[in-house]
Amino acid sequence: MFEYFYNEVFRSVIIGFGSLFNGIEIKHKDSSDDSVSIVKVPLAYGPTQKFLARLEQQPDLNKPVQMTLPRISFEFIGVQYDASRKTTQTQQFFVEDPASGSKIKKGYLPVPYNMSIELSIMSKLNDDALQILEQIIPFFQPVYHLPINFLGNLKEKKDVAVQLDSISMEDDYEGNYDTRRALVYTLRFTAKTYVFGPIPDVTDQVIRRVQVGYIAGESSRSYDRDLTYKVVPRATKDYDQSQISQLSEDIDLTETIVTVSDGSKFTVNTHIDIDNENMKVTKISGNDITVKRGQDNTKAAEHVLGAPIFSITAADAELIEVGDDFGFDGNVI
Repeated sequence: MFEYFYNEVFRSVIIGFGSLFNGIEIKHKDSSDDSVSIVKVPLAYGPTQKFLARLEQQPDLNKPVQMTLPRISFEFIGVQYDASRKTTQTQQFFVEDPASGSKIKKGYLPVPYNMSIELSIMSKLNDDALQILEQIIPFFQPVYHLPINFLGNLKEKKDVAVQLDSISMEDDYEGNYDTRRALVYTLRFTAKTYVFGPIPDVTDQVIRRVQVGYIAGESSRSYDRDLTYKVVPRATKDYDQSQISQLSEDIDLTETIVTVSDGSKFTVNTHIDIDNENMKVTKISGNDITVKRGQDNTKAAEHVLGAPIFSITAADAELIEVGDDFGFDGNVI
């Protein structure tokens, strides 16, 4: 049932979340309100207890400094399914693989999950912590939309809503003179992300033939005739660049009789392509071709003398791309 795949969804969200706080700075001022120093606050991934334990360690002879403050740490602490954002399980989405151009991939819609992330601000001075805090909370009201590229090279971009849930403060200032102060602000966030399943290739999944049978009669045990309707996908554009002729005169938006250089190359009830306009040939008289304009969802356009004419044949049907299999050719057999 299960197969290996790894879309790096949680990893992408964690990295994107951390990048939001990578450029925070604090300023120290003198009595004249002039800045005497600007400090870029270090950011690291890990639990708060780890850094507090390092803060309380005894410095050794080679490193007399235990740990510099202030600093910021963040940690992914849990994940939970979000039923409020659930969609229909059978819905699918399509993405284009930029590595192969026209190669299309599909998969079922992703599953909504909420990631819990804690951000800790550790500081010795309360003013330093407040400077950091004020550079964060105005952007969460209470949600900040973080654009994330999922699915690696497929570049499926979604906005992940990062919500600020709560803020708490802890101050262990009480103690003896040997105890170092650590002022800790803890911010709890929820990142509303999506988890993707495996993305299979669908290049080879184009429908080549559909056949449906009908039985007509008074009951299923007694029928008068057996009717089968067969449909075969027909290409709606030219893939193999098979030019068969060219225009011998200009044509406007409404003309239905087209003069070509060689009418013997055309066949009634086939389709042709002129400058991406699909036309159906209904009559041939010498080099005058009667056509139906703007077929297969194309628009009639003006064409100039010498424009190449391409034929859309069964050979193009074998080269049908995903999304171009709606020109069905129906036959009763």
